[in-house]
Amino acid sequence: MSFHLDYLLDYLLDLPGVKVETFTQIEGQIYLRLSVVASEIVCSHCNNYTEDIHQNRPILARVLSVFGRFVYLKVPRQFYCPICQCYRTEKLEFLAQKRRHTQRYEQNIYARVQHSILEQIGREEGLSYDEIKGIFAHVHSGKKSCWESALASEYR
Repeated sequence: MSFHLDYLLDYLLDLPGVKVETFTQIEGQIYLRLSVVASEIVCSHCNNYTEDIHQNRPILARVLSVFGRFVYLKVPRQFYCPICQCYRTEKLEFLAQKRRHTQRYEQNIYARVQHSILEQIGREEGLSYDEIKGIFAHVHSGKKSCWESALASEYR
């Protein structure tokens, strides 16, 4: 049984709506350039479908390390909506808006912070104290709001 490398990376990453285009290693770090499967998006402002790509300059998003190497995703595409004349970055399930780490990565850091020293995690992950604190606060606020919503719906 044989697999193509791109298919295997897609399978291992298990990120919905994207495919791995290229794999690059630079100074011990791994960079995966992604392509998005969908050819159009729904504008979050006016709900219009658009396929007008404004720019294809990717952002870097950190994902869980593999074999002791830092891994980054090059996530593409910003769309232009001709109806409301707004620029929108494509929404992806695994990456919250305006975040530079995947949700899995942030969940991992959150769990580790509860059982470890921040400085140790910072050394292991190459993150500053403020980055770790920001990740923890972001994930914690999401968990808190989910918990509050569950409580509110149970007592209605």
